[in-house]
Parts: sequence; structure tokens; C-alpha cells
Amino acid sequence: MDESKPLKVRLAFSVILVGISLLFAAVVTDHWAVLSPSVGQNTTTCEAAHFGLWRLCTKRIFMQEQGAKERSCGPISLPGDHNCSYFKHFTPGETSEIFEVTTQKEYSISAAAIAIFSVGFAIIGTICVLLSFRKKRDYLLKPASMFYTFAGLCIIISVEVMRQSVKRMIDSKETAWIKYSYSWSFACACASFVLLFVCGIALLLIALPRFPQNPWETCMDAEPEH
Repeated sequence: MDESKPLKVRLAFSVILVGISLLFAAVVTDHWAVLSPSVGQNTTTCEAAHFGLWRLCTKRIFMQEQGAKERSCGPISLPGDHNCSYFKHFTPGETSEIFEVTTQKEYSISAAAIAIFSVGFAIIGTICVLLSFRKKRDYLLKPASMFYTFAGLCIIISVEVMRQSVKRMIDSKETAWIKYSYSWSFACACASFVLLFVCGIALLLIALPRFPQNPWETCMDAEPEH
């Protein structure tokens, strides 16, 4: 058996844990996208917003002068009155008309559901890896690698659904938002996809049986793994 295999597994698992941390950060936070409304010449405040998979947060902030004729709302990190509410389709008792009117409800539900699948796959994969450390159950590494790969694919699909949701919100004539930018939660989701997908494939390659080292050596002659 390859003596360096346990070290490779632990190294890949350490990077995967970083990916899982980024995945959890993306799912539970609400800084996927930042929205800016159209602004008038005589207004001194504006209402910017940021949202994630579960809720929308608005903030009334002061206008920023960028040039002689150019004015913008933000940045959203400026102090102001902050108000957050969960999306109406997740909490029927609360109201979130802005999101309900300007974005397809199906997009939000789909992105959240796919992200939950990603978290579930990541948890199952972690359980498999931890069990493989006990009593040399190396056969559990193969399904674990597949679960991590599926988790990465699910979160990038959720990212794409959210991206389409933001575009439809901006393009809608019923919305006040005219500009958008992706924020750090969105970046966490993209980074978790890279780590989970790449390290999932790497873990699968590590878990595969050793290939013959010489042309005349067959797989049956290779040293079996214990």
C-alpha cells in the first residue's frame, strides 16, 4: 500500500474543509448581490439593498457625489437605517413585496433548494471520510469524493440560478433597481465550488487502487491494499 496515501487523504480533506466552511458562509449570509436604485437630482437619500438565499436587506443611506453630474447610491457599507426581512415564500407571515414583485419566486426557491442539497452532500461526504479514518475503511473514500463533487456542482448551479435571478430583477420594469454587483457571499460560493469539485476529484484519484508500475505487471500482481 502507498505509505503516502493517508497523508494525501488528510491534505485533500483539509482543503475540502475550507471549501465546506466557504459553502456554509455563502448559504447562511445575505451578501450575494448588492442592488442600487435610480436616483434623482433633488434627493439626498436613497435605498440600496443586498440579499442572499433567504432574505432581503434594505438600507437608507446618503447619496454620494462621483462627479459634476454623476450621483450614485452607496456604497452600502455607509451607515443608515437597516431593515431585513425573510422572503415571503419562506415565511408567509412576513412581507417582502420588493422581492416578490421584481423577481421570479421560483428562482429564489430553486437556488435555496439546490444550495441545501449541496450542504447535504458535503455533510454526508464528511461523515464518510471520518468513518474511513477508523479501522482503515478506505472504501468509503470513493463515495465521499463523489459526494463532494456533487456538492460543488450543486452550489455552482445555485450560483447560476441566483445570477439569472439578479438579471431578471434588474431587467424588470417594475423594479427601482438599475445597478447591481456581486458581493462576498457570492465569492464564497464560487470559491467553495472550486475547492469541493477539484478536491473531490483528487480524493477519488487518491482512493483508486494503485496502477501497475511496470508494463509486465498486471493489476492482479500489484500489491493489494489493506
